[in-house]
Amino acid sequence: MRDPLLEPVARAADILLAAERPIRVLRTVGWAPSVKRRFFAAGARELPKVEYERVDVHHTLEAVAKARELCVGSSNAERWVRRQADAVERSARMLASVGTPAFYEHSAALYGTPKAPLADEVRTPLELARELDAVLSAYSAVDLGAPPAACHLSTFIADQVRVAVIAHFGEDAPDVEIVEHLSANALAKARAILIRRDACFTDRDAQQLIQHEALVHVLTSLNGHYQQRLPLLSAGHGGTTRTQEGLAVFAELINGGLDPDRLRRLADRVIAIQMAIDGADFLDVYGYFLERTGAAEQAFENARRVFRGGVLEGGAPFTKDAVYLDGLLRVHDFLRVAVKAGRADAIRTLFVGKLDIEDVPALCELTLAGLVAPPRFLPPWVLDLRTLVASLAYATFLDRVDLRRVEARYGELLASAPRLPSVVNEE
Repeated sequence: MRDPLLEPVARAADILLAAERPIRVLRTVGWAPSVKRRFFAAGARELPKVEYERVDVHHTLEAVAKARELCVGSSNAERWVRRQADAVERSARMLASVGTPAFYEHSAALYGTPKAPLADEVRTPLELARELDAVLSAYSAVDLGAPPAACHLSTFIADQVRVAVIAHFGEDAPDVEIVEHLSANALAKARAILIRRDACFTDRDAQQLIQHEALVHVLTSLNGHYQQRLPLLSAGHGGTTRTQEGLAVFAELINGGLDPDRLRRLADRVIAIQMAIDGADFLDVYGYFLERTGAAEQAFENARRVFRGGVLEGGAPFTKDAVYLDGLLRVHDFLRVAVKAGRADAIRTLFVGKLDIEDVPALCELTLAGLVAPPRFLPPWVLDLRTLVASLAYATFLDRVDLRRVEARYGELLASAPRLPSVVNEE
């Protein structure tokens, strides 16, 4: 039996689940393949011509209002419902304003912006992106020991992902499909992982896909699917994106799959979003990515991510890609504090479904009340916490080190050491 005091929360969550279903952000703001063909046929000198399907959000907004009426109290659970309602409403209004400046306003409220404060309320994603870019630039001409460049085919990557998901999920394993057209190299759906046939993958991409798409995005979808009493947790929306992507990138990091190229791509996206906010148009941002990558099609796809749904002339981009670095830092900080506090239960709660870190108190309460079930699946690094605890305990200790003194001491030492060739061959 449901707790009668929480019955309004469960009813409101069911209403929001139905309200959220027709709001498909990435599908609505997606560009047809013909947009890219026309762009390059015109010599990559004209703004793309993009048309969007208009979305009727009237019924969604009505349902959101009904859900809010059921939860007007101050409990954690009721506040959780209202946050979900806010996110669903923002997503709906954003899609209703595609191609206009209002789209950016709703996007910024949902996903943040490069200059919005991080969890420490001091630094910003843009500052982090620029610092990462500066550090990684120092290694641009250095041999980091990577194997020779190779293009791993989609069939090869799909086979590796397929083996991994069957081993982890058993009969619940998602399908791994190779498709002709996809906005990214790979994409996770609730029950499938899609891989673009003509994509070229590096030696690290299979591990990244497994950790990011399968063992976070698909895993939380499956866990949400099994939340029989609170199925809203199966729904991913703008209010859960920051934590979802933060967890996914952290999973790459803790498992050794996050390489400098990947990290630099995430930083570049943040910098490009700020360029667009400051008035750069699609051609400006395309040029920025072309200079960074040297690959025209990749530059187009990167620029497309920034402008999809927004204004191609500049000033109003899609800010979703700012959440990757923002979310990574927030998840990392949350996990550090949870490890220090001995809260393994709170770490596991992050995987009960699609949620935001701010939802953890409410979901812990709802778990104790019997409305939320423990996660059926957990990633290996959470099932066995030893690596996570050791890594984050050490990171916590490092906070006490005065980095300015360390930089002064070792910076002087390095300055006195002659620089060696990037590769030293030993006989």
